[in-house]
Amino acid sequence: MKAFEKLNDKKTPWTYRLVRFLVWLFSPKYRLVGAEKLPDEPCVIVGNHSQMYGPIAGELYMPVPHCVWCAGEMMHREEVSAYAYQDFWSGKPKGVRWFYRLLSHLITPLCLLIFNSAHTVPVYHDTRLITTFRTSMEKLAEGYSMVIFPEHYDEHNNIVHDFQDKFVDLARFYYKKSGKALCFVPLYVAPGLATLFFGEPVRFRPDAPIAGERRRICDALMDAITDIAVAQPEHTVVPYPNVPRRLYPKNIPLEDLRNEKAAV
Repeated sequence: MKAFEKLNDKKTPWTYRLVRFLVWLFSPKYRLVGAEKLPDEPCVIVGNHSQMYGPIAGELYMPVPHCVWCAGEMMHREEVSAYAYQDFWSGKPKGVRWFYRLLSHLITPLCLLIFNSAHTVPVYHDTRLITTFRTSMEKLAEGYSMVIFPEHYDEHNNIVHDFQDKFVDLARFYYKKSGKALCFVPLYVAPGLATLFFGEPVRFRPDAPIAGERRRICDALMDAITDIAVAQPEHTVVPYPNVPRRLYPKNIPLEDLRNEKAAV
């Protein structure tokens, strides 16, 4: 079983193996749809974050050797608590923020264990960004694919938030080093359906301007993920922001979307 591949790795701390097992036990057991679309070469799998569900699924259920891009701050003791509070809980009501500030410190040892033991590549948004690309290039050369969840807080539609686009530059560096054009594979994470949907690959065009490629590839991936989502039975979409469940959107079934367009 893919979810247990790393449980037998003797180099992995037993504490992490225990945590990994518990996460697997209490999280959705995903089936994979469209995995045959993954190319027989290293690629970049790009999905909707779906809060914690995307990264968990990325670690446990990818059918190819892989590394998940994760916030580098979660791998350094001096940065974990501030990042966790700001990213997860800063929007909580003022009366309970003290609790979440305390919690952000209490979870630091657990975060360090998980993020430094899993299949991860640290992602930075400062001068350390070169470390992210250098490590990713090394892993791609070793045959690993990258799993990336690049959403940020600007809403794109009811399925995905807009993608940060600098991850596309990985293809530019990869082409310069290997002479190969990297593929980006869309991934729709649907916890409500306990399913991971893979879409058709989008290949990088090395002769095109990088700014245009960033936009083209991000748009193609967001459109593909949206199309996959709306083609499924009605279900709740777990959004990128950590918002109350009552605010979670529904997918728009494809037949309803067609009827809406026809009525305009």
